[in-house]
Amino acid sequence: MKHYLISFFSLISALALCLPATAQAPKSEYMTFDAAQPVLRGFSDALPAALGKSPDAATWSVWIKSQDLNIRQRLDLGEEDTLTNLLRWGVTYTKEYQIDREYLALYGKSSLVNAFAENRANDLIRALASPNANEGMLQMRAFLEQRGYSLKTAQDRARVKQHLLDNLAHMRDEFAEFREKLKTADLAEQAQLYAQRGISLDSNLWPDYALDRALEELVKAGKLKPGSVQRIAIVGPGLDFANKEYGNDFYPPQSIQPFAVLDSLVRLGLTDAKTFQLYTFDISPSINIHIARLQKNAVAGKPYVVQLPWNSAVPFSPEYIASFTQYWQSLGKQIGTPVQPVAVPLKVADEIHIQAVSIGPEIARRITPVDMNIVYQHLPITNPDEKFDLIIGTNIFIYYSAFEQSLARVNLASMLKPGGFVLSNDMLADKAPGQLEEAQRTTIDVRSQPVIQEHIYCYRRLP
Repeated sequence: MKHYLISFFSLISALALCLPATAQAPKSEYMTFDAAQPVLRGFSDALPAALGKSPDAATWSVWIKSQDLNIRQRLDLGEEDTLTNLLRWGVTYTKEYQIDREYLALYGKSSLVNAFAENRANDLIRALASPNANEGMLQMRAFLEQRGYSLKTAQDRARVKQHLLDNLAHMRDEFAEFREKLKTADLAEQAQLYAQRGISLDSNLWPDYALDRALEELVKAGKLKPGSVQRIAIVGPGLDFANKEYGNDFYPPQSIQPFAVLDSLVRLGLTDAKTFQLYTFDISPSINIHIARLQKNAVAGKPYVVQLPWNSAVPFSPEYIASFTQYWQSLGKQIGTPVQPVAVPLKVADEIHIQAVSIGPEIARRITPVDMNIVYQHLPITNPDEKFDLIIGTNIFIYYSAFEQSLARVNLASMLKPGGFVLSNDMLADKAPGQLEEAQRTTIDVRSQPVIQEHIYCYRRLP
């Protein structure tokens, strides 16, 4: 606990140093006991044990701060997942076979899979220890060192290898458990599937495509009007490095979603690229520092380049891939300029499709990071004109229980203008719905056998 707190607060200090002098990030506040009353009443028969059956304001104040810290500690487990995904999928440091889901299920049972898992671990350790390690590897090395590991001696490296392989086995067992749960889970249960899992920062382009489809449907239905979206928030924008699919570790860590969402909004005529304001809400110091750095660079006149890769080996339907490809081909063109992408390693060159877009500083400087736990915190906005028109959070609320999601609904609603929208690919628990009502659900067929669908839930702020 002490080691974690030192690491966490040192990163917060670093974030403060990264923020440009011309932009002061607003400060989030904890939800008050009074604001939480609708949720506490709705869950009166199922409150967390630490709150007791009839909590008072003092109990609430202590509890909410302790729970905020508990959630932030789950980031370490999420980083372990990133490291394991790098072990499974990475292509820059090894020639070994990737550990796909089929191979992962066989780890510990197949001597062949065990062999190339060990070889991958050895190769990854060499890359992590290299004096020429790339930015992503340096981040993973720093993470291991913060956890008390070292790469200096043979004994140190053997300990790291065992840690990597233990985490691989843990992911195997966790995925097996999730597969069993999904056999009987309804949409509400699926929306809380990762409530006990580490919070991961990884991202990819599939949710951004789904958001684009949902926004287009809202426009066609007349629920969003031209020029009506100027203040935007992204909850958990993600930091793409060794993502959950095919280990795109050949480019530097980056945050894509703020720019993908903005590009869709401009294309649909909902946002003016010269006057918008976009905030990112995240508990991760790594993400907040990254966003602050890109904003600082933009203030200094430097562009932000995003790589836009996707893998055609995904088992999705031809219809879905065709529609996604059309979206991807135009992605970023509204707010940026196409540039030469990074080179793709030959090992995956036949499967990886990639382009890159340079986002000008006049766009990037309008993105501001806020350290915020959306479950327990919000921005105390008193001026109605400063409330948000649109808040987006994908692959975020799945990490929280129904009680936590209900608290998040209150915080989200408090920051939205009347008629404003929350868009998420996670269904929010509605036992204590508060001031958000579901206004639209966009369903996208991803695959027919077995059936896979992506949903975007659109919640409107009541007057």
